[in-house]
Amino acid sequence: MINKIQPSIMQALHVIPDGASILVGGFGEAGIPFALLHALRDLGRRELTIISNNSGTEQVGIAALIVAGLVRKIICSHPRPPKSEVFAAAYRAGQVELEVVPQGTLAERLRAAGAGLGPFFTPTGYGTLLAQGKETRTVDGVNYVLEHPLHGDFALVKADLGDRMGNLTYRWAARNFNPVMCMAARHTIAQVERVVPLGELAPEHVMTPGIFVQTVVPVGQE
Repeated sequence: MINKIQPSIMQALHVIPDGASILVGGFGEAGIPFALLHALRDLGRRELTIISNNSGTEQVGIAALIVAGLVRKIICSHPRPPKSEVFAAAYRAGQVELEVVPQGTLAERLRAAGAGLGPFFTPTGYGTLLAQGKETRTVDGVNYVLEHPLHGDFALVKADLGDRMGNLTYRWAARNFNPVMCMAARHTIAQVERVVPLGELAPEHVMTPGIFVQTVVPVGQE
C-alpha cells in the first residue's frame, strides 16, 4: 500500500545530501515551508543551492540557512525583499553567490522543467545584463533571450491538506510557486497542516497530484 506520510521531519529530510539544489515554495511569507527549512538548518546540510522567489527575511526560513553558513548560492527573482539584511550582508561578504532571474522567467523555467520541455525564448531581459552570455534571436522583429529549464534535486513546499498518496491542496495565496516546484523537483517533501483520509480530497480540488510528491509530513499550525 502506498503511504507517503512521514511523521518525522528529520527523517523526511535525511535524504538531502550536502551540495543539493533545493526549490523552496512560497511568495513573501505565504506558503513558505518554515518547519522544513528550520529542520534542514538543524540537520546541517552544507553547500546548498536555494531556488526561490526571494532570498529570505529576518533570520527565519531561507535566512536561517544563510545565518548558519549552509547556502552556497541563491537563484531568485527578488533578492532584496523587506528585512533581507541577512542575505545582503552575506552577499557583500562574498559568502553567497546570487543568480537573479525575472519572476516570470523563473516561473516558466520551473514549468518547463516540470513539463519535460527544453529551452525556450523569452523577450524578458533582452538587452540587459541578465542576457549577457546567453543566446539571443530575433523572430518577426521581436528580440528574445534563450532560457533553460530549471530543475531541482529536492522541493520543500507547504500545503494545507495532504493524503497518504501525496495529493495536496493549498490555502489561498499559499498556492503560488509551490505546485510548479513540486513538478520541477526530482524529490518533493511537503509539510501539511493536516493529513486527511484517502478519498476525502475531491479530484477536482487537488492542486498538486501525488505523482509529484514523495513525502508528506504533518506539522500542524506553525
